Amino acid sequence: MLSLLELQSLLATPQQIVITTHHKPDGDAMGSSLGLYAYLIQKGHHVKVITPTDYPYFLHWLPNNSDVIIYTEAKEHAEKLVSEASLVFCLDFNTLSRINELGEVIRSASAYKVMIDHHLDPEDFDDYRHWNINACAAAQLVYDFIVNVLQDGALMNKDIATCLYTGIMTDSGSFRFPSATSAVYRIGADLIDAGAEHWRIHQLVYDNATENRLRFLGNCLTNKLEILREYNTAIITVTAEELKRFEIVTGDTEGIVNYALSVNGIRLAAFIIERTDKVKLSLRSTGDFPANEICNKYFNGGGHRNAAGGVSDMNLEDTVAHFKAILPEYKTQLLQ
Repeated sequence: MLSLLELQSLLATPQQIVITTHHKPDGDAMGSSLGLYAYLIQKGHHVKVITPTDYPYFLHWLPNNSDVIIYTEAKEHAEKLVSEASLVFCLDFNTLSRINELGEVIRSASAYKVMIDHHLDPEDFDDYRHWNINACAAAQLVYDFIVNVLQDGALMNKDIATCLYTGIMTDSGSFRFPSATSAVYRIGADLIDAGAEHWRIHQLVYDNATENRLRFLGNCLTNKLEILREYNTAIITVTAEELKRFEIVTGDTEGIVNYALSVNGIRLAAFIIERTDKVKLSLRSTGDFPANEICNKYFNGGGHRNAAGGVSDMNLEDTVAHFKAILPEYKTQLLQ
């Protein structure tokens, strides 16, 4: 393990550093990664952000996005950078399986691994851990790491603030989830004071849809939404054919499950989508209903109580049937 003093000593001189985050990175993954990148660059380090896969187009405006390396598009270069690194920061994930093939590259690297994360049940691959499951976002923990752990709040600039605000905003549901405590609002205010243009960030993330995405959303709500009132549950299913017909790209399915959850009286929402290799599920819930328990127990996944995901080796029809068969087990909780 690496102590805080040892980590601070390493960071006191220029290092070769890699920052990585989870498969199909979302706003928190990219916001926390590019926010930490902007901080470490100021400290004189040689830093690269490597993502396991591509990520949504509506995040490409983030400061320093042009410096991001996508592993699936530049494997040899990415693996060389990891092999040369003295430090690897792992943000917004805590098991190496979450970064696909890149996971084993990181595992075998000689670099010290630093985990900054807020998910349950971390895998012990890291040498230093800044971890809190009560944090609303990894970006909140990156802020805490810079400002309170490393005592470098004076270096908070517009680029860092913009990225971290994006991460906190997206993972807190625009500051509306229970995890958005008064402390999170104070961090948000500090980031605005440091230059984050909160109105512009919201616009670039949420008001930046393609025509295809809007038509796809309309199809999901008009034709694919199923309400199971006897379980206060809503389901949206999407076939591979529909993904092709609407020319869906990475990011286009983001947030659609929340529309199902917004239906009056719904406590559990599922977005079940037929991908090339597996059927994937995104679950959202309200109150204390454990969406993550269903994903962990039945769909080889996990996540937070109110936001979780999983996968199924069954076909789409059988996966939906399996999901529905689970609901009676949770009927009492769903009807509370």
